[in-house]
Amino acid sequence: MVKDSEVRPSWVGQVVQITQGRDKDKYAIVVKQLDDKFVWLADGDKRKFDRPKKKNILHLKFIDFVSQDVRKSLLDTGRVTNSKLRYAMNKFAEEMLEIQSKGE
Repeated sequence: MVKDSEVRPSWVGQVVQITQGRDKDKYAIVVKQLDDKFVWLADGDKRKFDRPKKKNILHLKFIDFVSQDVRKSLLDTGRVTNSKLRYAMNKFAEEMLEIQSKGE
């Protein structure tokens, strides 16, 4: 559970692809940065905000997509709803499909 009220803003709201572990090749959003090595991840569906996954940044691929809604909510209140996380993940998936269809 993310308890600290201090949220470091550098990676908050960033979409990442998990490259190691059980959730390999899945996507999630950074909901908190612990330090320069670890972040907390959630997707609002399988991994809720109240029980985020602690992950080493070496096991992540940072995607060039930041959810400004999630970022603003986390920086303002320190919390984000699971529905907002799901919405951001769906928006990201739609954008990725659009990019892939243009590339073909």
